[in-house]
Amino acid sequence: MPDLSHLSPLPDPRGVPDLPAVCVLVLLGSLRRGSANRRLAHALAAAAPPGVLATVHPTLGDLAHYDQDIDLPEVRPAPVEALLAAVRGADALIAVTPEYNGTTSSALKNAVDWASRPARRSPLSGKPVAVIGAAFGQHGGVWAQTELRRAFEIAGARVLTEPVIAIGGAGARFAELAPEADPELGTQLAALYDAVRRAVAAGEGSAN
Repeated sequence: MPDLSHLSPLPDPRGVPDLPAVCVLVLLGSLRRGSANRRLAHALAAAAPPGVLATVHPTLGDLAHYDQDIDLPEVRPAPVEALLAAVRGADALIAVTPEYNGTTSSALKNAVDWASRPARRSPLSGKPVAVIGAAFGQHGGVWAQTELRRAFEIAGARVLTEPVIAIGGAGARFAELAPEADPELGTQLAALYDAVRRAVAAGEGSAN
């Protein structure tokens, strides 16, 4: 994990002792360059508070479909190795999912499949994970988020259920106001980072 000791910890208005700096990996489920969820993912990374380093994984589209025949160190594809290393090195994950036919994207589900092996000892085991997303429909892709949270939970991650960030009517909303300039979204993302940091701290405490 990168050395973040030079960064200031996130101030906590509730008087909880200072929390350590954390590294957050953002997994983007939309492969389209101009998608609403890509814009949301980059706004999320830009909104990281002091003491948090948030990085959007370059692309999940380069991953081979999960195949146990190539899930071996000597033949595992390089993009898969890069994903697994990034997941291992992160303190927490935030997945940004579109909704396709009532469920999450195949790119994200495929990433979960790769990162979930071996069971109970995988890069996802015990990792705090949050799921957010945007959709053109009024409900903001909540079905996709529910399905993806379930997949992460089965894979052994510690899934955060709050706050829920499901942005409906994303096309029109982001056309009117860029996500990084949206004050309501900014407040939601701040709450999300607070929840993620607390989940990381809780996990560190239970491991000691």
